[in-house]
Amino acid sequence: MKSKLDPLSMAAMAVTVVSVSATAPLTAAASASPLAMAFWRNCLGFAVLGPLLLLLRRREVVRVARGERGVLRREQWRPLVFGFLAATALALHFAAFMTSTRLTSVAMSTALVATQPVWQALIAAGQGVRSSRRTWVGLALSVVGAAAAGGLDIRSGGTALLGDLLALVGAVAQAGYTALSERSRADVSTPLYSTFTSLVCGLELLAVCRLAHIPLTGFDRSTQLSLLGLLVLPQILGLGSLNFALGRTSATTMSVLLLLETPVAALAAWWFLGQGIKPATVPGLLLIIVGVTVVVTSGGVERATAQQGRHRSAGTPPYPAYAPYPAYAPYPAYAPYTPQHPYTPQPTPQHLTFPHSVKRDPRVDWATYTGDESPTVTLTYHGAGAFDTLFSRMPHAAEEEPDRDKDDR
Repeated sequence: MKSKLDPLSMAAMAVTVVSVSATAPLTAAASASPLAMAFWRNCLGFAVLGPLLLLLRRREVVRVARGERGVLRREQWRPLVFGFLAATALALHFAAFMTSTRLTSVAMSTALVATQPVWQALIAAGQGVRSSRRTWVGLALSVVGAAAAGGLDIRSGGTALLGDLLALVGAVAQAGYTALSERSRADVSTPLYSTFTSLVCGLELLAVCRLAHIPLTGFDRSTQLSLLGLLVLPQILGLGSLNFALGRTSATTMSVLLLLETPVAALAAWWFLGQGIKPATVPGLLLIIVGVTVVVTSGGVERATAQQGRHRSAGTPPYPAYAPYPAYAPYPAYAPYTPQHPYTPQPTPQHLTFPHSVKRDPRVDWATYTGDESPTVTLTYHGAGAFDTLFSRMPHAAEEEPDRDKDDR
């Protein structure tokens, strides 16, 4: 993707960073319980995503409601379970992160929770994904920076140290949410999945608040203004400008820019809340940002290199076992590639026409991706992901499917 760094794109990036950076200061400024704030944060998120889902994916919602997509087929129960686990991890992230903003400084909280890519890389390594030396260097820098920045809190103990630990728990939970979401996403669009996770997360936090007898109403003016700010800034402006910017620049660029949340949030906390930054923590905070930047910028290169290596070594990718045989396939059968019996595709006409009754299974097209193409963008901030970054199928310029295009709209 070629970046279009025109003034409009740069303005969208600036709005994204500023809006996302308002999350921690707004939470710290409220007087309500952090768990209550977390519940209303997800409730407000669902209030925004729900209407957008009905506006953008109304046909998909109708098909799911009628069972035409077979969401609860036997093979879909496993992704559904992973979806519930992902929503639970998201609820844990909100609860831990928003609580940490009350116990430690906003700068420490945002810096430690921004280490989510580090934990995500460790989870991938635990799953057998090989990481480059550059990634491990970034991990080491982030760990050293976190230890250096939290050194004063470790020596003093008390609530500040507990807040640092909760911020790390929030980062790990968000990494778990991303990893579980990758396993739960089947043939469901990003808007529908985001709305589903917001709903489940909100219901789980509601149950926790009820069991702990945490009041959810009767807030003072500062809390009401904080909730309104969470709705307008990170949820509406932040999410909207992020989607606009992702259409004009790369996800890696936006991931690095989102690391500016730490200094911007710290500046906002100093200006509005009077929270200063201890000079001894500044080198550690900078090391955290540098380390996470190294991890983020090395991740895309690793994925592309690994995918290119697989395609060079395996030739034509085999037909996926989990995808049904498409009725529109121009060949009688797909044969797995082996060195003894290489599979050579036959020439096909340039313009293929399919009957309108045939529905293309989007999972079939995943086998045709090469290393230079990225079907997904795994970019999230505090549980909110880009609203429309999943493309389940390759764009076919020669195809004309007017009915399906209408459905996707």
